[in-house]
Amino acid sequence: MTTTATAFNVPTKSEVSENNQAIFEQLGKQIGFVPNLYAYYAKNETALPDYLALQGRKTTLKAKEKEVVNLVTSQINGCRYCQSAHTALGKMNGFTNEQILEIRGGSADFDEKLDALVKFTAATVSNHGKVQEEIKEAFFAAGYNEANLIDVVILIGDKIMSNYLHNLAGFEIDFPVAPEL
Repeated sequence: MTTTATAFNVPTKSEVSENNQAIFEQLGKQIGFVPNLYAYYAKNETALPDYLALQGRKTTLKAKEKEVVNLVTSQINGCRYCQSAHTALGKMNGFTNEQILEIRGGSADFDEKLDALVKFTAATVSNHGKVQEEIKEAFFAAGYNEANLIDVVILIGDKIMSNYLHNLAGFEIDFPVAPEL
């Protein structure tokens, strides 16, 4: 019995529905290109608009905090695409290369509040939500509240979807590739 690797390709604009073609045009205007992850979601009629709506929801988390959650989750899940995309976004939100690597490594010694968020996110992802009491207490002691906790969990869910999709399909990374840890 021979096995063959399944080839997953990223669709072009002409290969997706009219609705998704319109979203491709919007993305092109907003960010200058259609990231391969978004294009891959467009293979499904409703996945791309649903995913973009989830990403665009209002949140109690600041942009830097969102990038912390994205970087930690993507690191734990081994998603090179999302590690790379969120390294670029992390830099755009003011993190240095060293800080991004530290966050991906499981701490943020440069900022006490973000360090609590890194550790809370890592424990949540690694333990499927069964976080040790002292990590939860440190999260709240750092100034976060239950509304923030809910937003962290929603953002982890968002990132897990993308991490798993790329880990399954393995399409090309169209961001500067993040260094390995």
